[in-house]
Amino acid sequence: MIKRIPIAALKVGMYISDLNNDWIPHNTQRKKGVIKREETIEKIRRMGVQYVYIDVEKGLDSQDAETAQEVDRRNEQALQKAGEQRPGIQHKVALTEEIVIAQRIHSQAQGLVGSFMNNVKMGAAIDIAPIHQLADELQNSVLRNANALSCLGRIREKDNYLLEHSVNLSVLMSLFGNYRNLPADVLHQTVVGALLHDLGKILTPDDILHKPGRLTAEEFEVMKLHARHSRDILASTEGIGEIAVITAAQHHEKLDGSGYPEGLKGEEITEYGRMVAITDVYDAITSDRVYHKGMTPSQGLKKLLEWSGDHLDPELVKQFIRCIGLYPVGSLVLLESGRLGVVVETNDQDQRLPVVRVMYHTRFRLPITVETIDLSRAGNQDRIVRAVDPEDYKLDVRKFLA
Repeated sequence: MIKRIPIAALKVGMYISDLNNDWIPHNTQRKKGVIKREETIEKIRRMGVQYVYIDVEKGLDSQDAETAQEVDRRNEQALQKAGEQRPGIQHKVALTEEIVIAQRIHSQAQGLVGSFMNNVKMGAAIDIAPIHQLADELQNSVLRNANALSCLGRIREKDNYLLEHSVNLSVLMSLFGNYRNLPADVLHQTVVGALLHDLGKILTPDDILHKPGRLTAEEFEVMKLHARHSRDILASTEGIGEIAVITAAQHHEKLDGSGYPEGLKGEEITEYGRMVAITDVYDAITSDRVYHKGMTPSQGLKKLLEWSGDHLDPELVKQFIRCIGLYPVGSLVLLESGRLGVVVETNDQDQRLPVVRVMYHTRFRLPITVETIDLSRAGNQDRIVRAVDPEDYKLDVRKFLA
């Protein structure tokens, strides 16, 4: 049986099934195994881990434990409560209309960010104007229909993570900033900061940046330097605003001071830093990478709730969930009819009734004719039972988002 315990209850002889630290980016440390030394416990504590999951059938139990099912049940209740309110963002054009524009912007964004990073690395002349123009286009697309860029953000290749993550983070920040009614100039700067937040990785040695195996403790310290590098490069770049620099610099800071590069705590982290920390963690943990299988969107949202307070701002996490929806684009959901559908468009009025694309029937365990259904449409009798994991049905939801 899998249980969760506080780090203070971790002892030699326990079997860790999950370090529960996916919020630590680039952390390829082994996450399972028997604790054999006190030094290992101290190393885990220094990472800022507050709770770990243990397998009591493979190691010692703890009186301070609660089952993984209990934790998931509580997170699910918190997720449903956070999603009760309306998203508050109205779509101005149809998804079919905006997706064409979004595809151009998404492709252009990857190329532009890649070129910008390469120019900085080569010491070539830097023109920030195209980045500002791109940020405006991203914002305008999100305002017209955020589902278009959100769909494209779920269709990604793990081998191109760096660029796709930067673009997707800017989309999430634009969506989040719009939801929170940030002033136009502030919102623009946070999007620019998100686009360029990983710029400092150009100074990370390739053998560390692209290492497929586990990073050593020393290599991980080198990897962590990228946030400071991003800050320094952007701060010295003409035409970059202070808020953009802060957004990039603070995307790995955590409320309890366990983040980097400065180890800021609580209110020492700006509003924009706390926002980008949430979006960065969410996109990272829901993405497939060379060394990491991404969580489903719903699993990712529940993890944000679980890590609230210690690492992430609890109120901002709740706002983020209301912003992107109870069932974000790309979620696979089980309907009362027994059909499975991938969410392709969220609902402006009721998060429980998105537009889904059905393709599989769980009762017959067979594919069905692909059909797009608006669950909010009058006369529709089907409803969502729960979100499910595509792995359980060997489905690739990306095929149904295109």
